[in-house]
Amino acid sequence: MQLSPTAQRFVLHWGEMGTRWGVNRTVAQIHALLFLADRPLNADEIVETLGVARSNVSVSLKELQGWGLVRVVHVMGDRRDHFQTFEDVWDIFRVVVEERKRREIDPTLTVLRDCTLEAESDPMLSDSARRKLQMSLDFMESMAEGYDELKRLPPATLMRLLHFGSKVQRWFGRKDEAPDNERK
Repeated sequence: MQLSPTAQRFVLHWGEMGTRWGVNRTVAQIHALLFLADRPLNADEIVETLGVARSNVSVSLKELQGWGLVRVVHVMGDRRDHFQTFEDVWDIFRVVVEERKRREIDPTLTVLRDCTLEAESDPMLSDSARRKLQMSLDFMESMAEGYDELKRLPPATLMRLLHFGSKVQRWFGRKDEAPDNERK
């Protein structure tokens, strides 16, 4: 499969961005390639197009499947597995955010809940540390609840909400920093 210069640029950039997001470069490049592809691709086509090792492609595809970003499809007359990803960027965004929440936020909430409970009976922990743990828990729970509300909205409503954000700032005025008494 031959990529156009524009497609090459996108795939390479997506790989670079992946490394900044904590994702392996090849994983991100394969995702970008599948996103741009007009049809499902098999592993050999991915190897040939990206010029990476077959083992790297296999491991990367398993990781993308683990994230729920790539699925196996079958093509009539071909016994090989073919792979495709979502075509809608909102679906990709939703899956990534949900998976990051599951992998990062949910375990953090569990630890914060445990720590705030343990803090009540920890004589070596200062009152200040207890308050900070509670503030962290309150913040993370609020963010998780907000996300749970937002994920129920259809993409068109989310887009309107995003555009509405600048209007809200104009109504309430911009504040670069909350006063000390509001941060506590």
